[in-house]
Amino acid sequence: MRHGRSGRRLNRTASHRKALFTNMAASLIEHEQIVTTLPKAKELRPIVEKLVTLGKRGDLHARRQAISAIGSDVLAKRLFDTIAPRYAQRNGGYLRIMKAGFRKGDNAPMAVIEFVDRDVSAKGAADRARLEAEGAGEEAQAA
Repeated sequence: MRHGRSGRRLNRTASHRKALFTNMAASLIEHEQIVTTLPKAKELRPIVEKLVTLGKRGDLHARRQAISAIGSDVLAKRLFDTIAPRYAQRNGGYLRIMKAGFRKGDNAPMAVIEFVDRDVSAKGAADRARLEAEGAGEEAQAA
């Protein structure tokens, strides 16, 4: 009998699964939208929704718990300062999962997981800023 054994194993060890969801939660907070397989998206949703609830609480202990779960104080700051205030009046349901067909290589069901009222410009903003900084650096070297 499998009493009390919730969650998908996803063919990973417990430590690998924990690292996977830590990284996926960090990416989702950074970009506000990611594309992944449907089972991973369904497992990620409660993890990130609990992090947003911690962000809404906003005290020091919640901030330290979020840093521990995400692994980055920069992303925890983003969670507490920009994402959590956006959902101050909402009681849960911060994420949406949309099916996105099947992956070409192995026919795995794909999904897009995103925040409900997401900032469209957040996706890829760090990459754009990095490329602009590199471009400005190259121009300075050329001059």
